Formats: sequence, C-alpha cells, structure tokens
Amino acid sequence: MNTCCPKFKENPIFSTLAALFLLVVIVGLALWARNLYKQNYYIGKNPQIDRTITIAGEGKVTAIPDIATVTLGMDNTNMDIQVAQKKNSDTINSLITQLKAFGIAAEDIQTVNYNIYPQYDYVNNSQTLKGYTVSQSVAVKVRQTDKINNVIKIAGDLKLNQVGGLSFDVDKPEVYKQQAREKALQNAKDKAETLAKIMGVKLGKVISFSENGTYPTPYTMYSSDKAMGIGGGGGTAPSVSPGSQDIIIDASVVYELD
Repeated sequence: MNTCCPKFKENPIFSTLAALFLLVVIVGLALWARNLYKQNYYIGKNPQIDRTITIAGEGKVTAIPDIATVTLGMDNTNMDIQVAQKKNSDTINSLITQLKAFGIAAEDIQTVNYNIYPQYDYVNNSQTLKGYTVSQSVAVKVRQTDKINNVIKIAGDLKLNQVGGLSFDVDKPEVYKQQAREKALQNAKDKAETLAKIMGVKLGKVISFSENGTYPTPYTMYSSDKAMGIGGGGGTAPSVSPGSQDIIIDASVVYELD
C-alpha cells in the first residue's frame, strides 16, 4: 500500500490558491505594462493647456467735478496780541456768517489753522520785537461749483490776505468708477465674441477678472492774493472753471472656450 502524501495537484484548496495567485500576478503585470506605456507616451509632450482666452477691455467716463474746496484765512500783526486776536476773530467770524448766508453748510466750514507767533526785526545782530502775528484759516467745501466764484469774492470783500488751495473733485467717484467698469467689461466681451467667431469656437463663462484704474486726483490751483483778486472790496467775482476729469478702468477678462 502506498503511504505517501497525496500530490499537491490533487488538493483542491491548493489548486484554488494557485489559480488566484496566478491571476493576481497577471493583473499586476498588465497594470505595470499599462503605466509604463503611459509614462513613455507622455515623455516630451506639453502638459494639457486649458481652453481659455484672455481679453483686455477699456472703459472711460468723463465726469464734471461737482465739489470745490478752497482755504480762506487772515494774518494780522500787532504789538498788542489781544488786538491782533480780535481783528482776526472779527474777520473770520464775519466770513463764516456770510458763507452760511450764501448757503454753505456749517459742516462744510472747517478751521484748519490757528497760530500765534512773535515777529522780530534783526538789526546789528540783535532782535527787536515787531509784534505778534495771529494766523487763522478755514477750509470751505462748496457743493455747487458755480458758487465758488462768489465765495472767493466774499474773501476779497473782507480783505482776507490768505486764499489758496482751490481744488475741484467729484463728490461720489465710485458711481463713475462703476460706469467705467461696466464699459470695460462690455468692451472686453465684444472683443472676445468677435475673436471667438473668427476662430470658430464658442465663448464660455468668465473664469477670472482683474482691473486697473486711472483715477484723477483733485485738481488744485495755488494762487497768490493778487491772482485771486484779493486785497480790495467791491470787485467782481473772479472767473473759475472746474473743467472735467476722466475716470478710466482697464479690465483683463479670462473666458472659457467651449
């Protein structure tokens, strides 16, 4: 009688495990070969490029300044400091009263300077007190630019000797910026649609958007007393024009191509 162990091939469990092992090896080799093929196939090839197009657009809006600012003040020198203070106070108070009567709101009149300092004469290396100078000035915001001429005339009638910093600006620039932005986007869209038509592709959604703006700073005119017509009362109002300001938005828009 043969007492030898049964052959492995006659064991069903062993046969099943061997078949599974062989299957795993075959699948593994197939995946390895596939990955190796893909790796070799893409060597030297450019990465995938998204189907997008970048277009620049410009929007410009011309705004007429609707607000003016001017600084009005008085310098007064006297040996008696109280006399100098009183003269300055009386003049500036009269200025504020007339400005309010002319329709300038109290919140649009702001004191921006008040100084008291001694003045000296220097003779033979020695100084002699000349008096005390009181300097006071207010910044006036005029919300109707056609009134600025008469505001300056009031300063002349009161014989103020400090007038300057006249500037014009737009009270609500964001309104004009938004208008320019919308024009820039429309300009970019028109360009993109035309180019897509020429290329024979369909314009998709906006991927990204960026902008740069040119925003004018307030135009300031610094003038001497004579140039502004200051120094004597009863004269005519000077001619001052606010001009115009261009607000420009440059937009860069990236579109998807379908």
